[in-house]
Amino acid sequence: MPIRQSDIDLAHRLADAAGDAIRPYFRTPHGLEMKADSSPVTLADRAAESAMRRILDAERSGDGIVGEEFGVKDGVTGRQWVLDPIDGTHSFIAGRAIFGTLIALVEDGWPMLGVIDQPVQRERWIGAAGRPTTLNGAPVRTRACADLSGAALATTSPHLFADDDVQHYMALAAAVTRGRHGPLYGGDCYNYALLASGHLDLVCESGLKLHDFAALVPVVEGAGGRMCDWDGEPLTATSAGHVLAIGDPARTDDVLEALRSVPHPH
Repeated sequence: MPIRQSDIDLAHRLADAAGDAIRPYFRTPHGLEMKADSSPVTLADRAAESAMRRILDAERSGDGIVGEEFGVKDGVTGRQWVLDPIDGTHSFIAGRAIFGTLIALVEDGWPMLGVIDQPVQRERWIGAAGRPTTLNGAPVRTRACADLSGAALATTSPHLFADDDVQHYMALAAAVTRGRHGPLYGGDCYNYALLASGHLDLVCESGLKLHDFAALVPVVEGAGGRMCDWDGEPLTATSAGHVLAIGDPARTDDVLEALRSVPHPH
């Protein structure tokens, strides 16, 4: 089923509701707890996802939901709304406005609609299959990158990579590093938004879950970039979590070659 304007309108309302839930907790007491997997969660994470789920339960009861905080609700339409209320909880806790709310609509496993919303700076990127990506309603584009050497590479943190993946990331970092100009660290989903707007060239991460990457795919690809795994395959609900965002698709082979310069983990 093609993405309809009503889907986009609903995604905006979900982002509005999440932002309204998050902002009161930013740089204020937020009830930090550690989950079973040692990742942090706050009252803002839970309030934002609950607000989005209430809307979806009322308006799209047949659609499935995959949420970071409250798990999976099965649907009957082949569509799933994939929600990450705060992607970048560490940044949120630290008072850094580079976290974001991620909202995706996935159809039969394929990300078709994505929102990256920064509720403090009130920046919203939205991408949908067959439509140009916009930032606050204005179209954005990735930038050309003539040579991998000197490309602006970002990742949240190499400490988040599995041990076997670090050497592949470091090989890519070595291929892009020019002089003392190294990769940019921190940023979570905000890096992908900046790439879509033409400010970064590459983002490389591993260990991501569907709620971490589903929304990023339509945003980056609708701006002219490419999202794929470390083998160059499209990202779907069954992808293992090795994620690349490439602003200039012409550099794809160069990026994959750099990653493969050490044996690839499987």
